[in-house]
Formats: sequence, C-alpha cells, structure tokens
Amino acid sequence: MAGETGTNATYSEDELREKLREVDEDLERLRESARELRERIGDRSDAPTDAVEMAALITMAEEQEGIVGTLEARRETLRERLEQV
Repeated sequence: MAGETGTNATYSEDELREKLREVDEDLERLRESARELRERIGDRSDAPTDAVEMAALITMAEEQEGIVGTLEARRETLRERLEQV
C-alpha cells in the first residue's frame, strides 16, 4: 500500500500526484476485496462452514474497511497538499 516516510515530508507536485494515484489504486483494490468478502459471507452456496470461519471473514472485511477509511483520510490530505502547491 502507498505510504509516506514522514508526516511533514516535502514533495513536488508530481510526487504528490503519484502518491495520490497510489492511494486511489489501494482504495480500489481494498474496496473490491472487502466487497468480495461481504458477498462470500452473504452467499450461502459458498458459505464458511462454521462460526469461526464466518467470524474470521467478517473480521477481515471490517479490517479492510477500516484501512479504506484511513486511506480516504490520506487521500484527502494529499489533495489538500496539492492545492497548496
């Protein structure tokens, strides 16, 4: 996933745009993965076989959705920084 080495790092406009592109790609991938997990949880034909497996899938989906929230905040920060450049 896209990351930043320091919170106060200085980047050029091109670097910020590249980081924003990486965050957008990460968001797209994580949203799709979380959506697929949720579909798998709801699809009884391919349902997890026991409560432990179901709980693990739900936890994975929730963790991915949490990361999506973090990446959305990161994207907003990058957009704000781009406006200042």
